[in-house]
Amino acid sequence: MPIRSIVLISMGPLSWVTEVENISSTGILVLRPDEWGAKAGEQCVLDLLVGDDLHIHLEARVTRLTATRLAFAFTSIPEEKEHALWGLLGQYADDLERPAKSVQKR
Repeated sequence: MPIRSIVLISMGPLSWVTEVENISSTGILVLRPDEWGAKAGEQCVLDLLVGDDLHIHLEARVTRLTATRLAFAFTSIPEEKEHALWGLLGQYADDLERPAKSVQKR
């Protein structure tokens, strides 16, 4: 699901703020922050901020790195945040599957 959001990535004493490009039920794709030094396989904590009301705290593993993007696989989603994540993804799926309103000709 393409999304416009901010994520805080934390790894021990290091942290970065960057933009989310895409999210799914199993992972997230973000823009690679300046000064990024972690490698594939490393664990981190993600704090996803969507709008003014939604904050989803997740644990994830770095799965892919390019010069401009990072991909993470979720390793732990707190039970109290699962509903918020599924709701976010479900709303997007509903919008995609909803047929476009046809324009009536006169």
